[in-house]
Amino acid sequence: MLYAVMISGIILPPAIVTLVLLLRQLGLAGTAVGMIATYSGMYLSLVIFFITGFVRTVPESLEEAARIDGAGPVGVFTRIILPLLRPVLATAAIQVSLYVWNDVFYALFIVGGRMDTLPLNLFMVASSGVQLNNWNLIFAYVLVMSAPLVALFAVFQRQIISGITSGAVK
Repeated sequence: MLYAVMISGIILPPAIVTLVLLLRQLGLAGTAVGMIATYSGMYLSLVIFFITGFVRTVPESLEEAARIDGAGPVGVFTRIILPLLRPVLATAAIQVSLYVWNDVFYALFIVGGRMDTLPLNLFMVASSGVQLNNWNLIFAYVLVMSAPLVALFAVFQRQIISGITSGAVK
């Protein structure tokens, strides 16, 4: 039942008006903590879906062998399950990072001009009439904005590919 509630976040859309009002009442509207809490709530169900899908494919014989060798529940998790989860966690982290990094909609409503994010700045520059003819500046901004994610992908490329293909071959 708890799993179904956690996964329902994938199919249920977040209510932006309610979210903004709740963040204002808590004093978190326009703050980095409010953005982190919003994104954590939105994408936690996706990460839980990835992790549970992978953990269900781990053979129980690995856990039983660790228990026979004297490992407790924490030892089984830290020595057996967690190293196997590394590709899945890398894949989930990259996917959530892409979603968060490229988000303009929630940043516009939740931050509300009190903080600047790179995609929000790009949206403001591209939608203003002053910079409309300066496509070279807009494309330069896009390149600068995408450089950290390209570097992150280059560093974690092996984990991402193994995380994507880990469930494909039995």
